[in-house]
Amino acid sequence: MLDFDELRELAADVRVFVDIAEDKAEALKAVIAAYDVVLAIFPSPDGMGLHVIKGKDILDRLASARSNAMYSHTAIAVPDLEHAQMLKILTAPIEQRIAA
Repeated sequence: MLDFDELRELAADVRVFVDIAEDKAEALKAVIAAYDVVLAIFPSPDGMGLHVIKGKDILDRLASARSNAMYSHTAIAVPDLEHAQMLKILTAPIEQRIAA
């Protein structure tokens, strides 16, 4: 079960980390590399939208196995779904970016 308050707090922590970094792009890449699952959160008409930036395979395995396995996760706040999709593409491994 997702805790939206936790996701907001995680996104706020990421925002602070990126804001104080000299190289913001590298800081964002480091955050994404450090976690098993990274979710983009954004405002939506239903409250909060979610988009998986990294770790979809992990989430799919957990859902199909109905498991509560441990995994590291964080969230990144973005303005909208389009930004979330672009962030996923830009931070994907090079092989996936070429295929996209």
